[in-house]
Amino acid sequence: MRNTRRHDHDAGGDPELLAAKAELRDEIWAALTEAKVSRFPGARNRISNFVGAERAAERLRDTDVWRAAKTIKANPDSAQLPVRQRALEDGKTVYMAVPRLAETEPFFLLDPDDLADTPRRAASISGATRSARRVAVDDLGPVDLVVSGCVAVAEDGARLGKGGGFADLEFALAGSAGLIGPDTLVVTTVHELQVRPAGAIPTAAHDAPVDLVITPDRVIDCRPGRGRRPVGGIRWAELTEEKIAAIPLLAALRPTEH
Repeated sequence: MRNTRRHDHDAGGDPELLAAKAELRDEIWAALTEAKVSRFPGARNRISNFVGAERAAERLRDTDVWRAAKTIKANPDSAQLPVRQRALEDGKTVYMAVPRLAETEPFFLLDPDDLADTPRRAASISGATRSARRVAVDDLGPVDLVVSGCVAVAEDGARLGKGGGFADLEFALAGSAGLIGPDTLVVTTVHELQVRPAGAIPTAAHDAPVDLVITPDRVIDCRPGRGRRPVGGIRWAELTEEKIAAIPLLAALRPTEH
């Protein structure tokens, strides 16, 4: 039988908050499935690939923040493959996280001038193993734009991932290394059904908000009325032993007093 354990099974934090987030994920996944706008292999338990992902990527491509960015850090999910593809086509360097940060060198570095495949193939996880080199956080350069995958996102920028906490850990690692700062923009591409009103997504202190939400039909600027994003380090007290053990880099970085 297929393992259906929730991605937040090893998450720390307030149980009521975790339950509220899990309920909202189920609501979003059901809506995408019912509307038949999720792509193979389905919406549930993942950053869902969606019908219109290419149009959303083109809408992002048409923004000033995209044109100004030379280096992008992106999630590895299929929903954002069109974004990574267009970044390589436009001559941008792409740092892509290794799925689940499951290596001591947890990022792929994709150089648009040195690809073994076409940009579309190289931007996939399997293609990155041929076209990219694995790098540690210390080998990364400053990032101009962060592309984050979401299960849901609110119009105030609050995001909901699939529960593993990897996007927030990537953000904390990059922030600790000085690769991103309070003014580094974070964007996401989603289906319109994944967008919720401001205040509708429960958040914890470690949740990194997004600045721009891009759907196939519109661009939502979440920055008005919100202060600069704090960029902190890893919140060790909020990580369970199971989570630390699952990510080699965390075990290596863990303070000796723990």
